[in-house]
Amino acid sequence: MFKRIALFLATNLAVLALVSIVMAIFGINPATNAGLLLFAAVFGFGGAFVSLALSKWTAKRFTGAHVIEQPRNETERWLVATVQRQARDAGIGMPEVAVYDAPEINAFATGARRNSALVAVSTGLLRAMDRDEAEAVLAHEVSHVANGDMVTMALLQGVLNTFVIFLARIVGRVIDGYLSGGRSSTGLGYYAVVFALDMIFGLFASMIAMWFSRWREFRADAGGARLAGRAKMIAALERLAQTYGHSTLPKQVAAFGISGGVGTGLRRLLMSHPPLDERIAALRNAPPESDAVRRNVAA
Repeated sequence: MFKRIALFLATNLAVLALVSIVMAIFGINPATNAGLLLFAAVFGFGGAFVSLALSKWTAKRFTGAHVIEQPRNETERWLVATVQRQARDAGIGMPEVAVYDAPEINAFATGARRNSALVAVSTGLLRAMDRDEAEAVLAHEVSHVANGDMVTMALLQGVLNTFVIFLARIVGRVIDGYLSGGRSSTGLGYYAVVFALDMIFGLFASMIAMWFSRWREFRADAGGARLAGRAKMIAALERLAQTYGHSTLPKQVAAFGISGGVGTGLRRLLMSHPPLDERIAALRNAPPESDAVRRNVAA
């Protein structure tokens, strides 16, 4: 909770500092741009929080996930019981548990609140992984929920959206004024410049968001190791390597899956997940005390 608030405040301060620097460079009076900043914040945060509020509904709709209300077989009973135990150990409310049809090994968690989340696994995962490996994947997803990653991502995205909307229009106004010889009204040149700046600033904003997404994957791996055991978490990631880089998850929830894309160079900066070998190495090199002993849950 405190880490989430600190990240939000730090990001806000960084954006405000950057905005102040840009305004100082171009000689802009911040008082005349208060309305634009409010507009940018409303649209920037509004879009991020609407997406968060609809995240569970969107995930179910786009993946066709079947929520397990009454387990139909032994596998579904095991899934529900495992998530229930892990959620209790992690100190969160019981998430909805679902299965969606997809060939690759994958799973995801989403939801606007820690105590009302959704954890879903692919049919490919259930076919390819043994119980120990599947348990570790579930622990990874439960850790995402316990860490509040969905809310933090929405806060960060809201700040970045605000930054993109506000600065693109401020800088666009200055460039258009220079190109038009000081004309006060905005013309087609202004909108063309703003469109280009939206793309440029949006690319940098995406890099920041994806950096955070990669960092939270390391943290969720560590949380999965604490809930299920480090050996199981490493084995799950090694098994995941069999189909890693291939994902049928829709774009709306792809960043929340345990499996992500692969890439090098500039593309690596836009990856939502770190390379698997780096994730496995981080677990192997973690201090022994981070590998907590699983709780013995008596019947």
